[in-house]
Amino acid sequence: MTLSVEIVPLLADNYGYLLVDGRTGTTAFVDPAEAAPVVARVRARGGRLDWILLTHHHGDHVAGTAELVAAFGAKVAGAAADAHRLPPLDRALAEDDRFELGAASARVLATPGHTTGHVSYLFEESGDLFCGDTLFVMGCGRLIEGDAEAMWRSLAKLAALPPATRVWCGHEYTLANARFALSLDPENEALRARAVEVERLRMAGRPTVPSTIGEERATNPFLRAGEPAIRARMGTVGASAVEAFAAVRRAKDRFRG
Repeated sequence: MTLSVEIVPLLADNYGYLLVDGRTGTTAFVDPAEAAPVVARVRARGGRLDWILLTHHHGDHVAGTAELVAAFGAKVAGAAADAHRLPPLDRALAEDDRFELGAASARVLATPGHTTGHVSYLFEESGDLFCGDTLFVMGCGRLIEGDAEAMWRSLAKLAALPPATRVWCGHEYTLANARFALSLDPENEALRARAVEVERLRMAGRPTVPSTIGEERATNPFLRAGEPAIRARMGTVGASAVEAFAAVRRAKDRFRG
């Protein structure tokens, strides 16, 4: 595998990711919520930053961009659809475009729902997905700009990826997501075991990312909204897949557990 990934914790609960192509040394950083920790990490490993990859326009994913460009001369890639509200882009990307990071290659996936212009980056050779605030570990993003239909399509697109695909998401929300998932799917053995593991990781101060697409299919209530047990609990038996998903998303928005 040519791509290495390093988690860089940012702000209170954000994750950014330092990517290095092992064949060429080309580097990128995904979603710099703030600059100082990224600058420190890049300088500690030699001071090279070639690209910044942005998943969406929210400040807690882009605020460090200008300072990193100034410090390292990095170029910026992000969604063409959001070019008007992202930092200035050197590469404007759309669905199925290819982004080359040295010898590593990512396919761009349009994943609207949290925002209308959200994109994700899938490095198919190494099996790494950088999905920002679309898919979380046992969760999904709030529908801030998009609607349930758009988000459901985006989640279905990601759920169809190979099960071993690693999921690198934008926030450490997993403890709260696990509590909500258990409230809807309490008989799910895989979910119960995973919730215990998440608790152990967080007690040790360790991140719960990456997940995998296979783990999300088995335990994420947003991907499992159409399962009979969740439909019965939510009162969505007979509803469409989008309606079932929307009910789960509304329940999560109200959840205080």
